[in-house]
Amino acid sequence: MTISTRPGPSLIEGMLARRTTNGPFRPDPVSREHQHLLMRVAQAAPSHFNSQPWRFVLVENPATIAEVARISGESMTELIEAGVFFERYRRYFRFSETEMNARRDGIHIDHLPGPLRPFTRQVFSDAGLKLMRQLGVPRKLGEDNRRLVAGSPLLLAALLDRTEYRPGELSGFYSVFGLGAAVENIWNAVGALGMGIQFVSTPMEIPRQWQALGQLLRVPPDLELMAVYRLGYLPEGEKRPSIDWSSRHRKRLEQFVSRETCDVPEHALSTEHEQTGH
Repeated sequence: MTISTRPGPSLIEGMLARRTTNGPFRPDPVSREHQHLLMRVAQAAPSHFNSQPWRFVLVENPATIAEVARISGESMTELIEAGVFFERYRRYFRFSETEMNARRDGIHIDHLPGPLRPFTRQVFSDAGLKLMRQLGVPRKLGEDNRRLVAGSPLLLAALLDRTEYRPGELSGFYSVFGLGAAVENIWNAVGALGMGIQFVSTPMEIPRQWQALGQLLRVPPDLELMAVYRLGYLPEGEKRPSIDWSSRHRKRLEQFVSRETCDVPEHALSTEHEQTGH
């Protein structure tokens, strides 16, 4: 595979077209060539003093993936059942296109199970959560999550070297910054390979479940497990989960960029258009 070293329109367009995959992947194994290419683009990321504090674990063993899926699904059910997830992230929820256009951040909840659709705006209230429990939604969402992870041909664990990653010190920030750049390189590269990627986040919300993942992956004391992702090749048509959202809006230039000082918003040129992503 020939890779151009000069950034061009295709690179920029690819970055602007970046997406997160909420639906299932094809069952085909991810080729070893593509796995190593993703590791090479991660390796190309900048890091403080070229410390390269990141470590990765590529997981293809079906039994390991099934166990990660079980932990992830159980975590989702527990979080929804207790109302913790919605209470923690309520401020990011948007319930109409008008609201999304005004704020241009957060997620637009635009896909719900039929019985919940009449209660869109109330679905994350105490009354809405009670109805969700009665309808068995937490278990359904947990099972959806388990199936998504279990059907992923590749998992990627991202870790940091504890000799570099020292929370509370500048080295802690530098390490997280470097790992973020490495993962973003992967995220931007998967689209060119016909692949998708999604953060397996729910186990991180529950400390004992995150510890269980660390034990499953046999993370040694000198490494810190930071994140787990699921990857695979994209099918032609994606089936949406029971509760899903759109997050393709991005803030307008003047909402996040200033000129010279923080109190002077930057305004887009008349020829520029609002960019979207997910």
